[in-house]
Amino acid sequence: MSDAPGRPMKFPYTFSAKIAQFPLKFYVQNQWIWRYWMFGLAISVPVFYKIHKLANSPGNVSKWAEIRRKEAAEHH
Repeated sequence: MSDAPGRPMKFPYTFSAKIAQFPLKFYVQNQWIWRYWMFGLAISVPVFYKIHKLANSPGNVSKWAEIRRKEAAEHH
């Protein structure tokens, strides 16, 4: 059998070869931005989800619909 599938290309010219040879583990371990991005994402997603749920609650939606209706009535 040939060992060609396990051997990396000298220059990865296809997109899939570039992804396969990208040293992601090295960057995650040696650059601070990756770790802070992951921590920031983990912290901010629940906060933004809570804001989204509050902003789109039925009571808030009906309140803003009433405000928009009043504004539209003033302009006519």
